[in-house]
Amino acid sequence: MVLPRATLDWLLDSDPALRWQVERDLLGALPQVWETTRDRVPTEGFGARLLAAQDADGQWAGGAYFPADASPAEDGQPWTATTWALNDLREWGVDASALTGTADALAENSRWEYDGLPYWGGEVDCCVNAWTLANGAWLGADVSGIARWFVEHRLPDGGWNCAWVDGSTRSSFHSTLNSLKGLLAHEQSTGGSGELRSARHAGEEYLLERRLLHRLSTGERVGPWVSRFAFPLRWEYNALNALDHFRAANLHDGGLPDPRLAEAVEVVRADRRPDGTWLLEHRHPGRSWFEVDGEVGEPSRWLTFLGTRVLQWWDARH
Repeated sequence: MVLPRATLDWLLDSDPALRWQVERDLLGALPQVWETTRDRVPTEGFGARLLAAQDADGQWAGGAYFPADASPAEDGQPWTATTWALNDLREWGVDASALTGTADALAENSRWEYDGLPYWGGEVDCCVNAWTLANGAWLGADVSGIARWFVEHRLPDGGWNCAWVDGSTRSSFHSTLNSLKGLLAHEQSTGGSGELRSARHAGEEYLLERRLLHRLSTGERVGPWVSRFAFPLRWEYNALNALDHFRAANLHDGGLPDPRLAEAVEVVRADRRPDGTWLLEHRHPGRSWFEVDGEVGEPSRWLTFLGTRVLQWWDARH
């Protein structure tokens, strides 16, 4: 799939956090090109701004998952605390060397709001543990306990559900996708293990059986959110978010993409506008350090990059 030149130029005229990925994944630029751009992320734009917001104790906003000043009266989940900051910096391509000492500082100073548990030990929520697994592997923390946790807490239908602690025995699309992304990031950083790889493949099969879109019991769409595209992705499942994982997993594992992804691919393709862009349909409410994309209802650079990357990958293999 070829982007119109004007749309490609628009993507390139962006923060280094996005531009280097456009260069690597859409343009196929030589490593010395995109690596040079990626090296700018900690010192310019989004990356520099978020690194500058880090507290002296290694945290952001004084908290692990919630900022220290979070209030139940707030409109939406605040996105300023440590876990969300680390997620962004990792996904923007910041090298771990820019956060030297952070892993040790968090081990010393950060505790989960849930029962005051140590940061790198994780807690009971699948999504929280998945992000901590990925971020710990990136920063060199010992997250082996969290890795084992995912094997021990996978549900009989193959996936995960953050509500397991309340007795749920059925997997969730949201929880399963976030768990898969954490497991894959850990595997890419550390090599993983056969046991963890098997758990990841079982979770992927949970979503593939449902063609990424449907309830297995009725065949109905699992929810309106499955085709509603937001950025930043945060915790919510949608078809584009899921396909982005399956693209990364396919490139990591090798072979051909599973044909059961085809319907979800067409859901993503149907939202592509004639100029090659995707609109920002939704933004998760809540405080953030700063916005990284356009306004709701306007073309989104990040969604256009993700959608184009998924379609290029799929079409090149079919």
